[in-house]
Amino acid sequence: MQRLLKNFTFNPKDDILSGLTVALALVPEAVAFAFVAGIDPLVGLYGAFMMGIVTAIFGGRPGMISGATGAMAVVMVHLIQKGNEVGIALETPIENLGLQWLFITLLFVGVIQISAGVLKLGKFVRLIPHSVMMGFVNGLAIVIFLSQLGLFKETVNGEKQWMQGSNLLTMLGFVGLTIAIMYLLPKVTKKVPAALVAIVVVAAITIFGDIGVSTVGSFIVDGGGEGLQGSLPTFQAQIFGLFDTLKGNWGLIFSTAILLAAVGLIESLMTLNLIDDMTETRGSGNRECVAQGGANILNGLFGGMGGCAMIGQSIINVNSGGRGRLSGIVAAVALLGFILFGAPVIEQIPIAALVGVMFMVVIGTFAWSSFRILHKIPLADAIVLITVSAVTVWQDLAIAVIVGVIMSALVFSWQNATMIRARKRMKEDGTKVYEIWGPLFFGSSQSFNSKFDFKADPNSVEIDFIESKVGDHSGIEALRNVTNKYLALGKNIKLTHLSPECQMILMKANPKFEEIIETSIEDPRYHVVTDLLDSEV
Repeated sequence: MQRLLKNFTFNPKDDILSGLTVALALVPEAVAFAFVAGIDPLVGLYGAFMMGIVTAIFGGRPGMISGATGAMAVVMVHLIQKGNEVGIALETPIENLGLQWLFITLLFVGVIQISAGVLKLGKFVRLIPHSVMMGFVNGLAIVIFLSQLGLFKETVNGEKQWMQGSNLLTMLGFVGLTIAIMYLLPKVTKKVPAALVAIVVVAAITIFGDIGVSTVGSFIVDGGGEGLQGSLPTFQAQIFGLFDTLKGNWGLIFSTAILLAAVGLIESLMTLNLIDDMTETRGSGNRECVAQGGANILNGLFGGMGGCAMIGQSIINVNSGGRGRLSGIVAAVALLGFILFGAPVIEQIPIAALVGVMFMVVIGTFAWSSFRILHKIPLADAIVLITVSAVTVWQDLAIAVIVGVIMSALVFSWQNATMIRARKRMKEDGTKVYEIWGPLFFGSSQSFNSKFDFKADPNSVEIDFIESKVGDHSGIEALRNVTNKYLALGKNIKLTHLSPECQMILMKANPKFEEIIETSIEDPRYHVVTDLLDSEV
């Protein structure tokens, strides 16, 4: 019970204040990503609320924030456009059919993500190398920075143009003021979140000073929206009557669902890993998968755009003191409150204040130490780090992580493929012993075959695996081929120190291996110290 209470809130004041700060930062992000996907801003805000409340209560770790994200919005675009085209072409046209298709797709996204959690696939995030993680963080910081630059544009004669003159200077001035408050205030006191104070101060100056600046409200209107004011999300019963419109397009639905599920899980699990490092605690990847899936199903049923974990907002939350589940709950409920009751106030918040907050997130997210260690780490790791950063900016976070893991796996395989060795010695009875050192797997099997001199070797040969491990089926096949070559020449061969699993596979492939494998010599076992101590007690 004490642990549950601690997870819910470690410090109620910090959780509530940080949740309010995050809620303010969620508004322009959700609106912007809705515009990217080509849907109404309220759909993005509903999505952020439902993702936030479900994952805050049931997610894999306290303090992590979920909502509508750009990585998933980019994937949705083609589906929504295709659905709208089909809707217009129908005998009885259906308006916004692409959005309805998105709701249907989110149901499948949720099922896939819940399945990943049930099958405990979340643990595979541990396989992500540190170089990939660092490249991911650096690329993410750059992406967040670049996404904020679009807010330095204004609408002139119906077209977006870069700010100039006094408008640009005013924007930069308020961004600088926000950054200064967030940098200096923690040196004076940490009792209130610096980001929230900065937003309130800048908003007060612009409102009471009657200074004309770009605000959340003007940003929504410029993007084609009508405002934040809305109602509670409603059940989308009509989507269950639209399955006939999907004839010939189920492949698009399923492929988009798989891609959205993968992007969402990778970004969420990477965020979880990052927040784990920041808080020196450990969350549950599998539980997060289930919560993300449940939230996306809820989005599909109640008209949200779906989403996943948000790294920028999660960092804001943690840095503002939000470590409990209460912070995420407050952020989600406050966001809904803005939609229902606080739209006129929230729409007056200057965009400059929110940009300044995100710039501080960029500064805090970027791994500046990577510049210092880049020439000290192995060249392969440095290339992976730079590549992941570049692909994150060029494509998206999920693709970058996949590319980085594949590159790291190939480097690891190549390095291990060259490590296999065979020390040779003769026994007094004339038996030649090959002592194998290094892993035997698909990458080293060819090199393993070249270690033996089949014709010149004596009639009795022993292959000792005390310092080696047969890693996969290719290694088993390589060992079987070497053994068969000696047998074909009429020579005696013994295999020693093979693991029980390897012995079983070889005997299953050919019962004659029972005579070749020396089972009386056990494979060496390495126990954990605590296991040995427990056995002695």
